[in-house]
Amino acid sequence: MGPLEGIRVVEMGVWVAGPAAGGILADWGADVVKIEPPGIGDPARLFAAMLGGDLPFNPPFEMDNRSKRSIVVDLRTDDGRDLGLELIDGADVFVTNVRQAGLERIGFGPKALLARNPRLVYAAVTGFGLEGPDKDRPAYDIAAFWARSGIAHMLTQPGGHPPFQRGGMGDHNTGLAAAAAVSAALYAREKSGKGQLVSTSLLREGIYTLSFDLATALRFGVGLAVADRKQMGNPCINNYQDKNGRWFWIVGLEGDRHWPPLARIAGHPEWLEDERFATPKARAQNAAVLIAELDRVFATKTLAEWAPIFDGEEDMWWSPVQDLEEVMADEQARAAGGWCEVPDDGATTLLPSSPCDFEGTPWAPRWMAPEPGQHTDEVLAELGKDAAGIEKLRASGAVK
Repeated sequence: MGPLEGIRVVEMGVWVAGPAAGGILADWGADVVKIEPPGIGDPARLFAAMLGGDLPFNPPFEMDNRSKRSIVVDLRTDDGRDLGLELIDGADVFVTNVRQAGLERIGFGPKALLARNPRLVYAAVTGFGLEGPDKDRPAYDIAAFWARSGIAHMLTQPGGHPPFQRGGMGDHNTGLAAAAAVSAALYAREKSGKGQLVSTSLLREGIYTLSFDLATALRFGVGLAVADRKQMGNPCINNYQDKNGRWFWIVGLEGDRHWPPLARIAGHPEWLEDERFATPKARAQNAAVLIAELDRVFATKTLAEWAPIFDGEEDMWWSPVQDLEEVMADEQARAAGGWCEVPDDGATTLLPSSPCDFEGTPWAPRWMAPEPGQHTDEVLAELGKDAAGIEKLRASGAVK
């Protein structure tokens, strides 16, 4: 069941970042009860329609919500609000990425919930943080993580347009950070007996992701230049194309170590003595010329032909630029645990794994993402509600 078996989590998550945090905790064995609003529930259920057509599956939602239980509660009603509080009173962890101003209005802010349940770990996932002028500004990860943090700018070629990130990139990174914070807070609670508020934000995670550049800029007062493959100061770490236009990366970060095998592979051992290329400084000064030469060389063979040549040099490190089909077929991706089989109505569905394993307490997904309110009666029964009490709550509109 994973290292968090026995931990009870109540998640009030929407779209991706909050559900991703809850999903990782569920993968790690926690019992995650997802509170959804009436209607469609978590708006991430709309991803199926956004993918186009009348699809019977919703892979992005299934990815972040497997192994959870769903209860539909209308927190706008008094009975619904009381029920939500009762659920959280019995929880170890509350995870949410609903905006804090809205949570405060209904009494679900961290101070109120920690006063009711001092052992609670309250995990707040926000766009821009809990303080500051933009703390209540709405955000998806493309705004706070990708654009505002500087990542998009540092990936934009001079004269080009900012690249689009892939779906949920910042959300999933932030969800992982939130899951780590929850785990640390649970460990601290073992020593102190007290819960606490933990928080992360899409902006904060974006800054951390770009921290190589930002740490340099903070220290030196100037930032690093945006990378241009035709002008890379160290041509040993660059992308190149084969005869068929297939891209691959050479990853020789240590110039002096990786330059000799690259020169030999290129069929130009004399470059090692060429004053234009003999030192890291010389290669940087003549990068455009050297990269143009390497482009010409690499365009003479296919990557399948280059691969054994690359692998014949111990200090030649490289990787193909793979498309999705190649990633899914990659033997090493499978060996690294990249996929998991999720039980699905007597069969299994293959989905990406969350990124951590535990040898002593291995995790495994338990079921696919629930339907809205699929476990409402079950969860209410665990709270001691009998059939009549459940029907009364349903009749009042508190639950669905």
